[in-house]
Amino acid sequence: QLQNKILILTICAAGIGGTFQYGYNISIINAPASYIQTFMNTTWLERTGVPLESNVILLLWSFTVSAYPLGGLTGAVVAGPMAIMLGRKMSLLLNNVFVIIAATLSGFSRMAKSFEMIMLSRFFTGVNAGVSMNIQPMYLAESAPKKLRGAVALTSASFTALGLVLGQVVGLRELLGGEERWPFLLASNVVPALIQLTALPWFPESPRYLLIDRGDKESCISALQKLRGTSDLSAELEEMLAEQAAVKGQRAKNPWELFQNPALRWQLASIVVLSSAMQLCGNDSMYFYAAYVFQEAGIPRDKIPYVVIGTGSCELITSVTCNMIIDYAGRRPLLLGGYIFMAGWAIVFMVALSQQTQISWMPYLSMACIFAYILSFGIGPAGVTGVLPTEVFDQMSRPAAYMICGSLLWFNLFLVGTAFPFIVKSLAHFCYIPFLVVCVCTALYVWFFLPETKGKTFLEISEEFKKRNFKTKTHAGFYKGPEEIKTTTL
Repeated sequence: QLQNKILILTICAAGIGGTFQYGYNISIINAPASYIQTFMNTTWLERTGVPLESNVILLLWSFTVSAYPLGGLTGAVVAGPMAIMLGRKMSLLLNNVFVIIAATLSGFSRMAKSFEMIMLSRFFTGVNAGVSMNIQPMYLAESAPKKLRGAVALTSASFTALGLVLGQVVGLRELLGGEERWPFLLASNVVPALIQLTALPWFPESPRYLLIDRGDKESCISALQKLRGTSDLSAELEEMLAEQAAVKGQRAKNPWELFQNPALRWQLASIVVLSSAMQLCGNDSMYFYAAYVFQEAGIPRDKIPYVVIGTGSCELITSVTCNMIIDYAGRRPLLLGGYIFMAGWAIVFMVALSQQTQISWMPYLSMACIFAYILSFGIGPAGVTGVLPTEVFDQMSRPAAYMICGSLLWFNLFLVGTAFPFIVKSLAHFCYIPFLVVCVCTALYVWFFLPETKGKTFLEISEEFKKRNFKTKTHAGFYKGPEEIKTTTL
């Protein structure tokens, strides 16, 4: 029982300063938006004696918002080399430096009368999120026992959702969302960083990293004993040693080497499709729409922030549910179900939006759609996507795979954030058509090409993909569909 506690505490220590920060920093910027824009204008007026035009304020604000995904992209690129050179745990600890810099900048921005400090602080916050989104799932999946690997790696998604909800709560006017307190709101992300800096050093490094990357068998066994207790470690150690033998003589790969390697063709295609779909499926845009739809449904404007917390809570509830069922249901059914349901809800949502003014109960249907869409996203795509790179790549390719995944995730977040207002402008009520296409295509890809990885060792998964990568050379026929997939649940 004590060992389970150690594993749970390791998850919490990694999560609070890890993906929690990603969710928290996405949502805290929404509450003070109008105050920060006013601050930009008054600062400029004091400096030059001329007020800013409204479109210039909007441009400065969009720079501030897009500094976050830009930082995330930078973080995703440096995360790979950090994970290889410093180790998983040390990288997570060092990563808190970026948040401390960011909190200092935003906390003192009003005092210094500089809105540029806010932009810079959002960039550093992004770097922190970019690093943790890549390294945390890697660290946890490598530290977890095989039968719990999915659930443990999936906690990253639960921490993101928890960060989102807490960010929405802390951003309420009664707490830190008021006009006087917004610098404190933006600097409040230093608290989780300090918690991680005090807690994480007490827990072990990833045993796989210690054995396979460092070749340090003693430290690996001691880390395993801390995480698993006195239970028989021989089977797990044997499996790690087999993987160590399989990658003997290899060094950690660079991202471009993955693209050149025919043995990784399907693994790479799978993570590229799923990482892109995670941002291009329109889930984040639902939050953009939430306030408008709730207003249309007749909810008083001052009560809307409280209802929006409900949408964040939806994602939290489903990601926790997904945690409990992923190692029973498997990865494929959750991904398939999530994307199919999202496609269905996207259609209903567009119909409801187009009839919003004609039929009195339509705003309520739109509201239901927003909750249902976010629930469908939370049950599958939100969590499973982050687990897959750990499972389908070996120890030497894994950091590079996460770099590719993370870069795509942040680039697409930036793309959707920039393009969505224009999509709404041109397609009006049918703005969800591009997202609908993405959901349908992703569901088809999962159905035809993604094997189940539940309950298999990393080597078994590699073998399964090896058959697929070199099948075209042995058989002229193409892949016949899901009946080929055999699960070897242990």
